[in-house]
Amino acid sequence: MIEVNGLTRTYGGFTAVDDVTFSCEPGRVTGFLGPNGAGKTTTMRIMVGLTPSSRGTVTIGGLAYADIPNPGRHVGVLLDASAQHAGRSGREILEVGARTMGLPHSRVDEMLEMVSLTDSEAKRKMRNYSLGMKQRLGLAHALLGDPEVLILDEPANGLDPAGIRWMRDLLKGYARRGGTVLLSSHLLHEVEQIADEMVLIGRGRIVAQGDKQSLLAGNGQASTIAAADDSDALWRAVQRAGLDARPEGDGFRIAATTADVGRLALEHQVVLTELRNGAAGLEDLFLELTSDTQREQVTTGDAA
Repeated sequence: MIEVNGLTRTYGGFTAVDDVTFSCEPGRVTGFLGPNGAGKTTTMRIMVGLTPSSRGTVTIGGLAYADIPNPGRHVGVLLDASAQHAGRSGREILEVGARTMGLPHSRVDEMLEMVSLTDSEAKRKMRNYSLGMKQRLGLAHALLGDPEVLILDEPANGLDPAGIRWMRDLLKGYARRGGTVLLSSHLLHEVEQIADEMVLIGRGRIVAQGDKQSLLAGNGQASTIAAADDSDALWRAVQRAGLDARPEGDGFRIAATTADVGRLALEHQVVLTELRNGAAGLEDLFLELTSDTQREQVTTGDAA
């Protein structure tokens, strides 16, 4: 379990992390989301003792990272997949890690197989690795000591679609076995599929946290996109029911749940050709809550 309490980091007059508090539970994947410069990486560096905090505490399994004996056996960390000796091979990097943690040599082969790095790739120098291969090696190193906790900063960066799916399944399986995962990412679609809990940060402060369902439920009323063979019949049914609706695409956006719209269509014998949840998704929530931290602003009208 990870406990973050009142964490603050200042650099002169600049506050990179501002009174951040959250926790990550065993058996759960926690997504740590925010725009570039929001304070995600600084928070994670403080967690593992690479950056000192100005105030506040972080404990992992009840201990500060520096107080954990043989920390690699308890906490797997991937903050920068390129932060390894460029002249060493992938296998040599894992062998050094295994010796440092007191692990058998066989663990290296197990990890290489787990992350799908072939024998020839494992013998290749790190400087000749693609970004995706570096990420796979970084995950292998993080998992080398069979830790209870994983702290991963943008682990999907550089992976192709098959690699992203592989990583997703790997982390879900890890959490199902009781592991604790803190996952930072800007790939919102991937986080939405894998994370049980989410922590959104902007300008160094937590702007929202909770499970996906509760966060999205609190982001506005129910909304459904529906279309029908007979659009006029659907519109009349919606109006008779007293529901707010407006045209959208080939159908309507209706202020009701999909179940309610489906029952309404059945009651009036309207054949639906489309019925889906129209509520704001994670991307909409993310952009709304961090709008004042975005570099790009959505504008209307002619470009300047």
